[in-house]
Amino acid sequence: MESQIENAIEIAWNPTSDQALKSQAFDYLHQLRSDPQAWQVCASLFTRIPKTSEVVRLVSLEIVNNAIHVQSLDTQTLLLLKDALLDYVRTTYGNDQQAQIDSSSLQNKLTQTLTLLFVTLYKLGWETFIDDVLALTTLPGSNQCDNVAGVVLYLRILGSIHDEIADVLLVRQDTQARSHTELKDLLRARDVGKVAQSWHDLLAQYGNQNDAIVEMTLKVIGKWVSWIDISLIINDGMLGLILPLVGRANDTGGEDKVRDAAVDAFTEIVGKKMRPADKTEMISFLNLRDIISQLIASPPLNEFQGTPQYDTDLGEAVAKLVNTVMADIVRVLEDRSTDDATRAKSNQLLHDFIPLLLRFFSDEFDEICSTVIPSLTDVLAYFRKLPELPASFSETLPPILNAIIMKMRYDETSSWGHEDEQTDEAEFQELRKRLQVLQKTIAAVDQNLYVEILTNLVANTFQTLDERGSQMDWRDVDLALHEMYLFGELAMPNQGLGAKSQASPVASERLGQMMTKMVQSGIANFPHPAILLHYMEICVRYCAFFENQPSFIGQVLENFVRLVHHDHVRIRTRSWYLFHRFVKHLRAQVGNVAETVIQSIGDLLPIKAEVPGDDADDDMSSDQTDNSADAVFSSQLYLFEAIGCISSTASTPVEKQALYARSVMDPLFTDMEQHLPRAKAGDAQAILQIHHIIMALGTLAHGFSDWTPGANNSSQRPPPAKALSDEFARAAEAILIALSELNTSSEIRTACRSAFSRLLGVLGSAVLPQLPQWIDGLLSRSSSKDEMAMFLRLLDQVVYGFKSEIYDVLNQLLTPLLQRVFGGLIEPISGTDDEIQLAELRREYLTFVGVILNNDLAGVLVSEANQGFFDSLIDSILNMARDVDPNSGNLAASRLSFGLLSKMANVWGGSDVANISANPSAPTGSPSPIIPGFDEFLINRFHPVCWAVLRDPNFTPWSDAQAKQVLHEIAGLEQAIYLKTGELFLQNLQSSLFPGLGINGNDFLRAMTTATDKKSFSKYLQDLLKSSR
Repeated sequence: MESQIENAIEIAWNPTSDQALKSQAFDYLHQLRSDPQAWQVCASLFTRIPKTSEVVRLVSLEIVNNAIHVQSLDTQTLLLLKDALLDYVRTTYGNDQQAQIDSSSLQNKLTQTLTLLFVTLYKLGWETFIDDVLALTTLPGSNQCDNVAGVVLYLRILGSIHDEIADVLLVRQDTQARSHTELKDLLRARDVGKVAQSWHDLLAQYGNQNDAIVEMTLKVIGKWVSWIDISLIINDGMLGLILPLVGRANDTGGEDKVRDAAVDAFTEIVGKKMRPADKTEMISFLNLRDIISQLIASPPLNEFQGTPQYDTDLGEAVAKLVNTVMADIVRVLEDRSTDDATRAKSNQLLHDFIPLLLRFFSDEFDEICSTVIPSLTDVLAYFRKLPELPASFSETLPPILNAIIMKMRYDETSSWGHEDEQTDEAEFQELRKRLQVLQKTIAAVDQNLYVEILTNLVANTFQTLDERGSQMDWRDVDLALHEMYLFGELAMPNQGLGAKSQASPVASERLGQMMTKMVQSGIANFPHPAILLHYMEICVRYCAFFENQPSFIGQVLENFVRLVHHDHVRIRTRSWYLFHRFVKHLRAQVGNVAETVIQSIGDLLPIKAEVPGDDADDDMSSDQTDNSADAVFSSQLYLFEAIGCISSTASTPVEKQALYARSVMDPLFTDMEQHLPRAKAGDAQAILQIHHIIMALGTLAHGFSDWTPGANNSSQRPPPAKALSDEFARAAEAILIALSELNTSSEIRTACRSAFSRLLGVLGSAVLPQLPQWIDGLLSRSSSKDEMAMFLRLLDQVVYGFKSEIYDVLNQLLTPLLQRVFGGLIEPISGTDDEIQLAELRREYLTFVGVILNNDLAGVLVSEANQGFFDSLIDSILNMARDVDPNSGNLAASRLSFGLLSKMANVWGGSDVANISANPSAPTGSPSPIIPGFDEFLINRFHPVCWAVLRDPNFTPWSDAQAKQVLHEIAGLEQAIYLKTGELFLQNLQSSLFPGLGINGNDFLRAMTTATDKKSFSKYLQDLLKSSR
């Protein structure tokens, strides 16, 4: 069997082996993992002399490890394995013969096996585990740790034991966690003293001889310190060995792994959990402030700062130590159980460590800065909680805020807008967001300080700009503008810093001064694109400023018109959006220059559609850096909306508005007419061009009017004047021509549907005569269910908005419209997407019928023009009501259907002939339906569908929330039928329903006639169903 296993492993890991043989070998090895005998053979393969190949020994040990984990081997068997491996270890590692020791990967696997044996046998069976592995560190006849090979294996095993039983990042089951806790307790009781002494001996012996062993020892100390007695580490003997390593000189400036490991070990020592008084005492005893100060003053972190020799690894390690110390000090101060003496000492420590924290926070390397951000956040959060900030802490705020501001600045090596530096740019912007949180906290602690420092920064920057102009470093200007942008959170209402809806009056005043200075400074002519982008963003963010200072608007508008033509594509396309935002907010103030603006940006309006290449979908650019043709066109649309906004102010005569609209639309009409023949022939570029033109017309219309038919919002402008409606009616006609010619294109239909929704605001009721054409084009045979659903949603808006004028048009188009929709409802479906789209179409169809009923337009459903379709309409609703199979996805539609049936009963059922109350009276009089015979229709068609659902075995309202909603609507329908038909309904129930259910019906009738809120009747029906199943 041994040779079989060996051959299988060799075949499986030989890259030149036949694939069929390889597959067989892997299958065989997989079977071995569950073979109760295989692990013993594998153990022999590993320890065999002469040694087999490395891959055979590695896989063999893996099978042994699996057996220990999975096969629940008994203690006696495990002890035999332990003896075999211990003999092998003593032979191989006990005499410092480097030639015969295993490779690193094999040592790792062997360490894993020995650790598993430790976990299973240390409690009972191998109590001498630590003694046995510690003995490997000493050569025969010696009393020193002079066996290098044995020392390395010993340290590997100690590290592995910690990882297995004490690593807090590993999630363990409760039983495993309890077992590991017991093992730690046993180690502390039996052997931790020996282990700690061994660390001392190893550091003493190898401190100046073998850096690899010293580094390993320090890393093990850093691991174990979290769960052993701290006095084993914090004593004169151990500290006398570790501290010199922390401060070890390295004049070359090269990497020093030992020193970094010593700092990391110190970090773990300091981070050990303990009582507040003990923690403060330890930080003071270790004299950490002086140690860290000496490290900061050492050449790697001081003399070499700003040079390639600067030791970033050491910087990050010391920063981590500072972060740990500061977090612990804050934790002590926040602990309510901390006594006054400890609190006073901690306050002093906090004060002493803040300069050290700021040294690393201000480091030019963001990795080092980011390391201490958590503890700086803790410090500022603690300051914020204090009812009154002591003077000793107040004086630390200015340097903290100044350090935060300077970290917001682009460093000297960075550039802006280069494609190859997008990752660095994104990381820096992420850092700025973290720094912004810190700034906000300082503003909350000391608002006046925040306002003063930021005001001075911005003022000094603009003063320097006045003196130096474009010679000034763009990074300084960018910093001031970035801070100015953030300043609004304090100076504007409804922002994050002030109370809700309240701005700081002082900050608002200072912001006004900053804005005045910015507009007057000529910064809009600064040569760097980042500054221009900031300028426009700030003008848009604070555009309310211009409402109070209208004299500045012309100058800013002139700058915008120039910047929308900028050479840099990112500036140009972003400026189109910002220009739109600016004029939309200030439309009342800029209407007088509409003609000038349209002429100035007219050269940007011609549309040039570009069909995307095959690799377009692979473009992973962010929105800010996406310069594809599609992204550029999306930005170009903002220009059309901006023109609409600026041309349609209340002070602009309607004739002028129509003229402006015509001047923009006429070139688009001509362009569409030229491309239509090619588009009809299937030319992709021509189709895309027409798509873009239609989108532009719709966007222009939206800019002219955001009025929504039927809306009662006082902030909206009134419906458009006829002269303007007539102008956009031409646009609608042009779009309808393109739609009729190209309605097989889903892109064209999508653009037309978007344009239709936006044209509603400028066409008003003029859209109604065109509705049949819109329906014909947008609900073509090519339309998907999704498109039908979206268009029905638009029609809901039209019906609601023009309910007093739409009857005749709706009467004419209802039957052809519903025929199209029915075609979509009965199409076969395949796949999840189709199911989702069908559910959406059902919902929109039922909602559309509901909008007709709710807006006093029910007459169109039974008019002479649509009477022939009425039965089909009712059948479709009844069928959707009946389908309650949970797998059909129709429960939502069923609920809507029953709601519609109740609405129909109320609309066409006539006056109530019964009543529902706590003490109902008997029905009086005969039904008087609006539609003759509708009372019988209610009982013979609507009532049976209720019980078809209630008797359906798939209908389980007690376990399905959607089904419960359906049941609620059924209860409402049954009551509606009773109200409209009275005694007729009671006779039907007693002659057919109750005998079928096997009940006398008294409880049913009591529940139905007294449930004024439907709930109790719905509950009765649910209980009735459950009892009958």
